[in-house]
Amino acid sequence: MPSADAETDQESAVDVDVDADADADADVDEAREALLEALTAELGDAVAQTHVVPNRDVWVRVSADAWAETADYLRNRQRFRFFDWLSAVDWLPSPFGRSLEAEVDKVVEDADADGGAAADSEADGPDKYAGGDTRFQVLARVYNLATGIGLNVKADLGDDLTVGTWTGVYPGADWHEREAYEMFGITFAGHPHLRKLYLPGDFEGYPLRKDYPLLARLIKPWPGIVDVEPMPEIEEPEEPAPAPAASTENPEDAS
Repeated sequence: MPSADAETDQESAVDVDVDADADADADVDEAREALLEALTAELGDAVAQTHVVPNRDVWVRVSADAWAETADYLRNRQRFRFFDWLSAVDWLPSPFGRSLEAEVDKVVEDADADGGAAADSEADGPDKYAGGDTRFQVLARVYNLATGIGLNVKADLGDDLTVGTWTGVYPGADWHEREAYEMFGITFAGHPHLRKLYLPGDFEGYPLRKDYPLLARLIKPWPGIVDVEPMPEIEEPEEPAPAPAASTENPEDAS
C-alpha cells in the first residue's frame, strides 16, 4: 500500500506538470503566429522581421517595395478592415542634446549605473520590435475587428524616402500620409493630393526631423518637462504694534 508521503509527492509532480503546461501555453499565441505565417507565405522575402508578445500584440517589418502590397493583403485577404493610424519616426539621436531631464533620461542613467542591463529591456529604439536598419521608418496599425487582433506594420525607408500610398486600400490613410510628408519629408507614391496639411505652402524644412533646428527647442526644450509656474507668495499681514503700557506712577508723587 503506498504511503501518504508517496501520494503527496505524486500530487506535487502532477501540479508541477500542469503549471509547466500552462506556462508553455501562455508563451504560444496561435492566432498571431498563424497570421505571421500566412503573411510570410504571401510576401516571402519582403518580410524582414517579426515580433510577437503572446496574447498582447504583434509586429511585422516589411520592405518598402512591399509596403502597399502588405496593406492590400491585410485588408482584402486577412480582413484587417479597420485602419487606426499611420506615421513615421526619425531614429537619429538629436544633435541638439537634451537640456532638461525627463523620464527617458532617468532610464538611461539607471542603465549606465547597472552596466547597461536596463537599456535592453526598457529603452526604445528601432531594434526593440521587429528591428530596423535605417534612420527613417514608416509605421501603421490596423485591426481585424472580428478577431480583435491589432497588427503593427513598419518598413525601413531608403535614401529617397519614398513608399507606396495606402490610400487606395485604406482611404483613412489620406491625412496621415500628408502629415508624414509634411513633417518628415516622406513621399507616398500614388497619393492623390500629397500637399501640406498644417504649414504655409512656402515653408521650408521638416519640423519633426531630429536635425530640424526648432527655435522653440532652444528657448524652451520640447518635448520636455512641463513648466509649472510657482504660486505667488502670500504676504503675512503685519501684526499691529503693541499699545504702550499704562503708567502706574501717581502724578502727585512725580511732582
